[in-house]
Amino acid sequence: MELAHWLSRAVAANEEWSARFGSYSPHPATEIGDPAFAAAFEEFAARLADNYPFFHPRYAGQMVKPPHPAAVVGYLAAMLRNPNNHAREGGPATCDMEVEVVAQLAGMFGLTTHLGHLTGGGTMANLEALYVARQSHPDLGVAYSVDSHFSHARMCEVLRMPGHPVAVDAAGRMDLAALRAVLRDERIGTVVVTAGTTGTGAVDPIHEVVEIAQRHRARVHVDAAYGGFFALLAGAEGIPAEPWQAIRRCDSVVVDPHKHGLQPYGCGAVLFTDPTVARHFRHDSSYTYFTPADLHLGEISLECSRAGAAAAALWLTFRALPPTRDGLGQVLAASRRAATGWAERIEGSSRLRLYQRPDLDIVTYLAARPTLSEVDSATERMLREGMTDPDDPVYLSVLRADADAFRRRHPDLVRDRPDARVLRSVLIKPEAETELAGLHERIERLAGERSTRCPTPA
Repeated sequence: MELAHWLSRAVAANEEWSARFGSYSPHPATEIGDPAFAAAFEEFAARLADNYPFFHPRYAGQMVKPPHPAAVVGYLAAMLRNPNNHAREGGPATCDMEVEVVAQLAGMFGLTTHLGHLTGGGTMANLEALYVARQSHPDLGVAYSVDSHFSHARMCEVLRMPGHPVAVDAAGRMDLAALRAVLRDERIGTVVVTAGTTGTGAVDPIHEVVEIAQRHRARVHVDAAYGGFFALLAGAEGIPAEPWQAIRRCDSVVVDPHKHGLQPYGCGAVLFTDPTVARHFRHDSSYTYFTPADLHLGEISLECSRAGAAAAALWLTFRALPPTRDGLGQVLAASRRAATGWAERIEGSSRLRLYQRPDLDIVTYLAARPTLSEVDSATERMLREGMTDPDDPVYLSVLRADADAFRRRHPDLVRDRPDARVLRSVLIKPEAETELAGLHERIERLAGERSTRCPTPA
């Protein structure tokens, strides 16, 4: 699709709609002449150039990429009308769209019943899930893996709930023996499992955790903010089906459409399998909720104002690329093949080593060096020199791991320091599959080079 054409069509559609209400003159206080705006825009464009090329296969660092053109068009078209999805009177059309896309997300996880809404991102979605957990099990704590997102520990502090980190195994997944010990020794009301850790993309054994938690009468919350859309590939592309199929047996799940759902920031979602948890959000407002509706979205949310444009963008994207295996799933399949293909290349390399095999589309690797000190130094150099190369740049990210994590994965490495950084690439763009050979060759060259510059202290 031609983005410029459809952006102009979105503007035209807004003008056609606006004309139905009669003409009026904008207040002169809001008027900006083209010459004045041109100067401001030139400065703005120059400032915006100070950015990383998230759109390009050269960028193989963090979990960011531009939104799909369909999402951009949908967001702009709705943003021009600026609906607020807190209550139906804030935007009837986009509220309906939000209900529809949330139902599609629930279907992606196989939920037979659900209550949910979009959020500003995974952190707010996790906060809402843990808020319901606290209301459901007052005075009980939360267990989460040491490799889970840092927001769980932070949200436990916000909600004044005891947080209990649980050890992970050699693949970065929640250790079941350690979980049993925590459930036995602590007062736990909720277990948080992760479907795609942000460090390595590891998927916890959700199906096994559910069985253990149920025996202890604990809730299970699934943080699928990063990996949730891989539910579309459960049982395909080498992705085991069991953890994903178990999500329907959990109490809540979050997912971020602004990651694999091709949306602009911020667009997260939280879903509960028991619609009666709406009672925990009950409140009243003397100046809103006057439009007839079965349920206003603000009545089941901690957030108040929320951009209706986010719902519109996701709705339009799902119309063009539905959240099915044959639709959006094909985009994720390309990223997954890129990750497994690169893992195979790294395993055959004399200059690189896998840190661990990818569960999803995050590849972690290190320069082939004998000690943690040398691994850390090489990681820092490869990151810096790759980003600053004016002729052939490549953009990576790093993951810090402690010596024990290295011992479990690479016992031959000399552990001469307490931790070290490894390289990390999130192959969230499907183009990584077609550009993989060049990316691998570039990283191998970086691994084999010895810097002539003064090293930056680790």
